[in-house]
Amino acid sequence: MGRREVLAPMLALAIALAPVASWAAEATVPVRIRIIKGSREGPASMDPRLRDLQAQLGRLAYQRWEEVGEHSRAFAFRKPVEIPLPDGSALTLTLEDARRDTVTFQVGVPARRTRSRLTISKDQRIVHQVTDEKEGAAYFASVRPWP
Repeated sequence: MGRREVLAPMLALAIALAPVASWAAEATVPVRIRIIKGSREGPASMDPRLRDLQAQLGRLAYQRWEEVGEHSRAFAFRKPVEIPLPDGSALTLTLEDARRDTVTFQVGVPARRTRSRLTISKDQRIVHQVTDEKEGAAYFASVRPWP
């Protein structure tokens, strides 16, 4: 096979895939982030806004749950988004990958020097602790793509 016969199909494939690659780079994914306070003190209670998370939160060692913030954002690929936390720190989320039914985020809390990668399936959400426990309470983030 000659060089021209090998390069022509490769060039055609590159041209065909170029719109897909640029779409992925420019596409956004809508995401709902809820900031939740969990506390070990006081009588057990669940903020009515958190009923959809009751099964997940009920497995954790906290007895009082309160939603303290909510953010809806369109995430672009590899563009970090900062979400303020009630303790003065910030949660940084970066959309790393998106497939038909899953997305992968890099989650960081610079004040704690922590980083995690979370892959979330469509129609599901992750509840992730984002602050250390202090005086019997900690903050969590619920992340749900395509809310």
